[in-house]
Amino acid sequence: MNLCDIRTVRDILSAFGTGTKKSFGQNFLINQSIPERIAENCCDDNDSVIIEIGPGIGCLTAELAKRYKKVIAFEIDETLIPVLKYTLGEFKNVEVINQDIMEVDLAAVISEKAQGEKISVCANLPYYITTPILMRLLESRIAFDSITVMVQAEVAARLSAAPGTADYGAITASLCYYGQPQKLFTVSAGNFMPAPKVNSAVVRIDLYREKPVVPKDEDRFFKVIKAAFGQRRKTLVNALQTGFPNYSKEDLTAIITECGFDERVRGEKLSTADFAAIADKMA
Repeated sequence: MNLCDIRTVRDILSAFGTGTKKSFGQNFLINQSIPERIAENCCDDNDSVIIEIGPGIGCLTAELAKRYKKVIAFEIDETLIPVLKYTLGEFKNVEVINQDIMEVDLAAVISEKAQGEKISVCANLPYYITTPILMRLLESRIAFDSITVMVQAEVAARLSAAPGTADYGAITASLCYYGQPQKLFTVSAGNFMPAPKVNSAVVRIDLYREKPVVPKDEDRFFKVIKAAFGQRRKTLVNALQTGFPNYSKEDLTAIITECGFDERVRGEKLSTADFAAIADKMA
């Protein structure tokens, strides 16, 4: 069964009385080479357990199941659960859970179903909720080896941007605290049904076992990043003063120059380590 054949996809959805739902941001892949390529590049260890988010009708799930020890797939759309039982029936190493990844106790699920195993995440994320899902995974403190996501191409550019570039922003600086992101490849809109209005791209994040940057106060560190990008046209001093009104402009200027930066520097020029240095000086 070719789960990327457009006629097959339509026939399966019709047979089960369902279809693509805009409310869930569903766009199903119709090019077999894409899920094969994602599955091949999402993890380095074939003995890993893969957490999949949004399996759809299972085209990526099947490719993951062929390559890795176990796949635990979270699907929010209850109408797709019987579809997945049908399309993935041959795979004994797949478990589908009908829950919202934003609400499930993922650590408890992993403890119960994959305790002691290496864990990676692979997901074709809906455009409208990409950042919340990604940050929830990162902030969960679960020891993932890697997180591979297919997202809107514009978001992928931001996730993998370097400091000083136009795409670099708060999400990039925050993400680089947890791991190393890299863009793997672009997926044009024509590879989906229905075709979205924009292209997608696949990004893989290799999580740090030991973070190279460890701020004294993590909450303040993230608050500094948020403030720095809150008003991109402002200098870092002025942006931080908005986010930290209890600091005077003179105090913030002193902190920034003590860290070795020009007082006119803007937030988009600084790395994750630079933000940590500034946050530590603000203690």
